[in-house]
Amino acid sequence: MVTPNPDFVNELVAAGGEGAKMCFQCGTCTAGCPSGKNTAYRTRKLMRMAQLGLKDMIIDSEDLWQCTTCYTCEERCPRGVPIVDVVIALRNIAVADGKMYDAHKKTATNLIQFGHTVSINDKVKAQRKELGLDEVPPTVLANEKAKSDLDVILQATGFTKLVG
Repeated sequence: MVTPNPDFVNELVAAGGEGAKMCFQCGTCTAGCPSGKNTAYRTRKLMRMAQLGLKDMIIDSEDLWQCTTCYTCEERCPRGVPIVDVVIALRNIAVADGKMYDAHKKTATNLIQFGHTVSINDKVKAQRKELGLDEVPPTVLANEKAKSDLDVILQATGFTKLVG
């Protein structure tokens, strides 16, 4: 049996997801969602669970992580609900509770380890060289000071602890 958490709406609002209250469940978001065409993800369902205070169901659901944040739902929403903000707020709440989809965790781990969400390997270096580019792009990967600065930011914001 699922027990609604009446305080969850306040937690969601505090996290930046106040737009969930505006949704009147028309389903336009779900009908246009590219992720929903290929997965079980239903934007409308996630919004309704948020409205009903079903925090545990949300943070334990893979559906929360199926949104690609493409904004198609927002562009079509007749009420102008900032749906992506709600999804991001829900994800932040889930992560704060120690829940993160494995693919997102891997991406976050790469950011901590390399300074990029995607690591650079020998194959990519070779392709870059063939194109006449530096093997390592002129980003944090090629700048130890920038990586050090990023590490300070990741530590100061608590990002490293959230992923760890």
